[in-house]
Amino acid sequence: MTLQASALNLAKNAEGIKRLKVLAVNGFSREAQETLYHLKRRIAKKNPLETCFLCEGKFQLLDGLVQKTLQTIANYEYTTFLVGVELPVAVEEREDEFKAAFNVSYGESIRHEFARLLGKGLAQLTGKTVEFKKPDITVITNPFAEQVRVQVNPLFVAGRYRKLVRNIPQSKWFCFSCRGKGCEKCGGTGKMYPESVEELISKPFLKVAEGEKSAFHASGREDIDARMLGSGRPFVIEISKPKKRFLDLKKLEGDVNANAASKVEVSRLHFANKDVVRRLKRAESAQKEYRVLIEFENEVSEEDLRLLEEKLSNVLVKQQTPLRVLHRRADLTREKYIYEVKVKKVSPKRAEMEIRCQGGLYVKELMSGDEERTMPNVSELLKNRAKPLMLDVLNVIIDDQ
Repeated sequence: MTLQASALNLAKNAEGIKRLKVLAVNGFSREAQETLYHLKRRIAKKNPLETCFLCEGKFQLLDGLVQKTLQTIANYEYTTFLVGVELPVAVEEREDEFKAAFNVSYGESIRHEFARLLGKGLAQLTGKTVEFKKPDITVITNPFAEQVRVQVNPLFVAGRYRKLVRNIPQSKWFCFSCRGKGCEKCGGTGKMYPESVEELISKPFLKVAEGEKSAFHASGREDIDARMLGSGRPFVIEISKPKKRFLDLKKLEGDVNANAASKVEVSRLHFANKDVVRRLKRAESAQKEYRVLIEFENEVSEEDLRLLEEKLSNVLVKQQTPLRVLHRRADLTREKYIYEVKVKKVSPKRAEMEIRCQGGLYVKELMSGDEERTMPNVSELLKNRAKPLMLDVLNVIIDDQ
């Protein structure tokens, strides 16, 4: 447009100088300003009462908006960010009217221009990177109301935990009577159990990250009275709206283990993302290894134990939802595969069994039969009633790195 206006001027057409002045004043064209300067033409100052029909002059306030944004996000640690822009409906309607009136088919929208310039300014001043898919924080600005708000994406930390004692649930159990409000039955705590694996791990994370709340994700769960040994169970802790992201995971590991007081241990801590949570959930049926101490009603022989190894290795077990969890799980029949069983006698009526199986197998019911809801089972195979005394999870076989 500057070149066209210059051509008109060379052709002695007064419209050329008029267009150059419009471009220089209203179009902020440096080229038009320089052309007028070389032509020794005066550039009138823009009337301060005149405002842009489209943006109302808000682009001139960008520097102040960038500074306000910096103040808003000053208390947050982040590596990547994204800028979003909210515009009044009237502004978007004016832009549509303008494009229709002048048959504008192409061009960057006001929203995208604000976002681009704000993002560029923030990147230059902070040294941080713009990320469109999974930013640490998203800054939402309204240039017309001069408002700024921040959306903070969760922080994910993955690792493995070992539960070294029995009678601790994996997650917090609210009191059945008061639903967490606190009553005489739960001693005012609102919980069925005073502590859980989730709570013991989460507290140090929340404190260090200065987050609002946390969610605990794990690859399956062990019974309350079972230990989780070996290398531990994979988990991910999700911290909502964290102010701190640059965590010292080695120190945090020590803090969690000290806080758990030999009840729970964590290891292999590393930063993760939402995709890791999805993989954990899909891998709940991955192979697991168990050890269970069994007590029989009658004495058992070495031949009985060898029979168990033979009949329960490489076999598909059909399990109807156990009676003990029927109140919270659908009454379905599930098929789980047992890869290998090893049994050793520890007393005339007791034996120790190690099982490598598909995740989700109810091991206790494999011993008792659960009124024939699990078939085959140890009690039925030996015609000798068996009950589990102690159960340990030895290994969760999953690639969680």
